[in-house]
Amino acid sequence: MRQTTSMACAALAAWAIFCGVAHAESGEFPNRPVRIVVPYSAGGTADVLPRIIGEKLSAMWGQPVIIENRPGAGGNIGAALVAKAAPDGYTLVSTPPAPLVINQYLYKSLQFDPERFAPVAVLARVPNVLAVKNDLPVKSAQEFIDYARKNNGQVTVATQGNGTTSHLTGALVASQANLNFVFVPYGGTAPALADLMGGQVDAFFDNISSTFRQHEAGKVRILAVTSAQRSPLLPKTPTLAESGLSGFDVSTWFGVVAPAGTPDDVVNKLNASIAQVLQMPDVKQKFIEQGAEVGGDTPAQMADFMKAERIKWKKAIDTAEVTIN
Repeated sequence: MRQTTSMACAALAAWAIFCGVAHAESGEFPNRPVRIVVPYSAGGTADVLPRIIGEKLSAMWGQPVIIENRPGAGGNIGAALVAKAAPDGYTLVSTPPAPLVINQYLYKSLQFDPERFAPVAVLARVPNVLAVKNDLPVKSAQEFIDYARKNNGQVTVATQGNGTTSHLTGALVASQANLNFVFVPYGGTAPALADLMGGQVDAFFDNISSTFRQHEAGKVRILAVTSAQRSPLLPKTPTLAESGLSGFDVSTWFGVVAPAGTPDDVVNKLNASIAQVLQMPDVKQKFIEQGAEVGGDTPAQMADFMKAERIKWKKAIDTAEVTIN
């Protein structure tokens, strides 16, 4: 009898272990650290927003969420890294539009197919701004345009990298206003903004969240926003459309995607968790401080949104005749 009881207990223990392993393998995502690759330098909005989200996800899941910066090639290096990762939800990329909807029209070849990523969620949408160095002799966007015309081919404009939204925004301004800028590519927002503050470049079409504090601190001057509407952060600052560029409307967005083949249940868990974080009052406040409007799209909505963005940016690239050597 004692032997039978021992055998039964052993069998139950084995079954419990088996069930625990099967449970861990089958569904309780995540059960180990999650890595979010940011394909740009630390310090810019592309880096700040996923760090805000990652901290909350880590507390929610009880697992570390690691933010890893892999800048280079307009976001292509980090995106390619994630595209080749295991499709299990443990390696994601959080990025502005370039590697997802722009670079395929700029580069002769990519090491990944941007249309095969599994959409997870749009984190935020952020307007861009026209910012200039402090000693540039202009006081408004219209004066900047006039100055650029008088100094045609001499005004230097920083970009986050070739083909990024900052580059394309500047190229669209140049095309619409019949200007000729000298674009200076950097490996992300932080180094570009540092050189603008240092006076090494004349202007930067940056997103508002990165530049606002430097503007408030008197280190750079924001002359206009590039979105259709004025920003709540800068209600007295006109849009470029108000400054003479009729119909001009460009904003940046930040999204999270996973490798192709990531299971739908994992994608949906990621989306639901991110959506929950985005509704937290302190997260909303931090995003507002960054000039960002929180997202929260479903994976299907993000897929449709990216299709529309590809059409929009391809047209912008063709209009501005932007190329990557």
